[in-house]
Amino acid sequence: MIHNPLGRTGRNVSVIGLGTWQLGADWGDVSEDDAREVIRTSLDAGVTLIDTADVYGDGRSEAIIGAVLAERPDHGVTVATKMGRRMAQEPENYTPANFRAWTDRSRRSLRTDTLDLVQLHCPPTAVIESDATYDALDALVADGTIAAYGVSVETCAQALAVIARPNVTNIQIILNPFRLKPLDEVLPAAERAGVAVFARVPLASGLLSGKYTAATTFAADDHRSYNRHGEAFDKGETFSGVDYEVGLRAVAELSAAVPMGLTLPAAALAWVASRPGVTSVIPGARSVTQAQKNAVAGELVGQADLTVFEDVVVDVYDRLLRADIHPQW
Repeated sequence: MIHNPLGRTGRNVSVIGLGTWQLGADWGDVSEDDAREVIRTSLDAGVTLIDTADVYGDGRSEAIIGAVLAERPDHGVTVATKMGRRMAQEPENYTPANFRAWTDRSRRSLRTDTLDLVQLHCPPTAVIESDATYDALDALVADGTIAAYGVSVETCAQALAVIARPNVTNIQIILNPFRLKPLDEVLPAAERAGVAVFARVPLASGLLSGKYTAATTFAADDHRSYNRHGEAFDKGETFSGVDYEVGLRAVAELSAAVPMGLTLPAAALAWVASRPGVTSVIPGARSVTQAQKNAVAGELVGQADLTVFEDVVVDVYDRLLRADIHPQW
């Protein structure tokens, strides 16, 4: 597993990490035993970055991670959690007192005195642009509550605003074959600034697994059912904002371009991970098999010839997706 520097922290993290939204809620039911095995399997495969949030299952995801890592005192894992969605996402709620309350809760859940990395969880643009936001985060670093901080963003404009802040460790942004806009300015800017980039939703909520069809249905408590058009939160978080039927057409074309011996999800993960400026890709996994396959994709970075696949990614994006997707995020 390749490891990359986590900004200026002195830490290194695996090029394939583990996203754990699905271990909390919003993707259908995952038992606690299965969730623990997903984490253990990922660690055994060389994953050293776990991304979570305090609202994933109202702390369930964090608590499970904390329990598994307690089994391995010398785990060497960086846990990146997120905060800011426990209250309405309104600028007046992003206060030093709330930051402290949220991080204290995460410290208890993750069983640690100092959180490795805390990211604001897709906050409003006004929060991203406020000096007071970073003053409050700097104070948490100064007193040892957190070791470093970053911001998870929805748009490229937000990402560029965050990258300009001197003490930011990372940004987290949606990047996959259906969302190419970050390649234009965000990744080069982050690389110049020494800011790490976590690529989230790398398989477009499973669309890029290649296993879904027009007849596929999802559970009522799965965001792929209840947020398909942005009914609950930013629609870009579900299928990357791509119309489901259009996404299926795009998947069919991409599948035909996958190098022999690879699967579409492996090719997609390896392609995203190999983009200059990407530090880690954080796919989710609901099963041990998915966790194993995600980690194996890390071995393809720099090894597999994805030239033809990349050409098709760009072509499909330009023909089927750019006009609708590029202006939005």
